[in-house]
Amino acid sequence: MINPFKSKKGLGRGLSSLIGDSGIKISNNKISIGSIVPNINQPRKLFDKEALDELTSSIKERGIIQPLIVRKSDNKSDKYELIAGERRWQAAQAAGFHEVPVVIIDADNLKSLEFAIIENVQRKDLNPIEEAESYKKLIEKVNYDQDKVARFIGKSRSHISNSLRLLTLPLKVIEMVRNNKITQGHAKILVGLENSLLLADKIIRKKLSVRQTESLIRLIKNVSKKPKKGKDSNILATENELTSKLGMRVHLNNKRNNSGTLIFEYKGFDQLDRLIGIIKKNY
Repeated sequence: MINPFKSKKGLGRGLSSLIGDSGIKISNNKISIGSIVPNINQPRKLFDKEALDELTSSIKERGIIQPLIVRKSDNKSDKYELIAGERRWQAAQAAGFHEVPVVIIDADNLKSLEFAIIENVQRKDLNPIEEAESYKKLIEKVNYDQDKVARFIGKSRSHISNSLRLLTLPLKVIEMVRNNKITQGHAKILVGLENSLLLADKIIRKKLSVRQTESLIRLIKNVSKKPKKGKDSNILATENELTSKLGMRVHLNNKRNNSGTLIFEYKGFDQLDRLIGIIKKNY
């Protein structure tokens, strides 16, 4: 039988070449769609409904061109665990199919996990957090290092490293990225910042672009690098907080009798109008 996973030159080491080179037994079949159970290690948690509807329409017209990859279920003798092709499986169910073409492979739990992750991270529409979590699973559960992940996925080592760094963000910020409230570009520049959650909220509230966010962070860093001589640490903290929230440099000068001045440095009439609007709203 011809091996459907035989490696092809120029395509890199993806799922097909990984299975094809592994020596694992494979067979082609058609099985009942009801005999397939989802993979608990599926990296993808969110499926775009519109894209899934389009795939369903395509399958109704043309059928399933690329077979699903499954293995015998460890827990249920009459079931098959899905390794690759969950979107096709869901779309086939929506299209009313009773049988689907599959490639059955003989793989243990670890190999199944490895194959499922690699198949998914090569999809262009994978959420950046799901992608990062997949790399983390390969490293922690399958004992890959970052170089091996990069080699099998066909990405640079720096891409893998930068992706994993997203998981160091606060959980609330990670969920913002997962749910597409802020972009991967925003998330990358928030990594390592103490006030990343505050900035993420501001990005969403003010609909800041990545470039605008970078400018705001530079402004905040410049303020924090220039401590004013003799200023109380609480005063400096208040200045930094106001600068971050308002997006313009703020100077707070406190006198000994607890009177003082509050100075706002605005750049352009847009910032001035916004500041006046904030004052009027809270006056």
